[in-house]
Amino acid sequence: MATRQSIYRIPEQQLADVRRAFSEMMTLRDERGYQYFAGIHGLPLPIFCQHGNLLFLPWHRAYLYFLELAMQDRVPGVAIPWWDWTSTQAHQSGIPQAYADAQVNGQSNPLYDAPVQLTSDDIQLVRQRLPGTITQGDNPRTLRDSDLPDELPRNTTIESILNAPTFSDFSTRLENVHNDVHVWAGGTMSAVPMAGFDPIFYAHHAMIDRLWYLWQSRHTGVNPPNNILNQVLAPFPLTVAQTLNIGTLGYDYAVSVVG
Repeated sequence: MATRQSIYRIPEQQLADVRRAFSEMMTLRDERGYQYFAGIHGLPLPIFCQHGNLLFLPWHRAYLYFLELAMQDRVPGVAIPWWDWTSTQAHQSGIPQAYADAQVNGQSNPLYDAPVQLTSDDIQLVRQRLPGTITQGDNPRTLRDSDLPDELPRNTTIESILNAPTFSDFSTRLENVHNDVHVWAGGTMSAVPMAGFDPIFYAHHAMIDRLWYLWQSRHTGVNPPNNILNQVLAPFPLTVAQTLNIGTLGYDYAVSVVG
């Protein structure tokens, strides 16, 4: 059972394991690699991600699950950390240090940014239609242009959302906050076709997934509508129903009072 930790409380060795997993995946050029998983969310076409509908939470849970499996192929037992943007630390410093430092121990930090390896046509399209989302030059990388730390969502907002009585209400309200964080981070994160290339995307979505898990714990047996439970979450071989129990997916979330 892999345990996802808060990025503010993760032991240093576990954080080193996350960096190593990302770094090794960034060297792969096949379906085990970072570029492959980043591209599933957006470019290159087709764009598979689900937004603005009730598949948003199940699809992204499946997405993180398969990314985490790929990470574990590189580093057994590693788990995606979550970024609690409601925490005191987030409202003081914004981007967590683990993702904000360009180097760690004299080496490039794979959580700081990532290469964007698309066709030249796609790169040109991104620069024309989504300016400011990648660096200039022949070897583009991700960018961030974050807002003031205290503009991040607050715990009072999240507590209200966690009291939503139905899955539909909860999902819609949480997705709105999720969108706000993407815009707050700016740069690569601000554009759906590119967001999955920024390493902090996965910590952000682990927070979203954790909040769904917490909502499920408070609302036992309250599931997505029956008419979507058997829907397959392409390109992943999972249905909505198969994403409902994180225990059966082989991971859990560490208990964290702060952060």
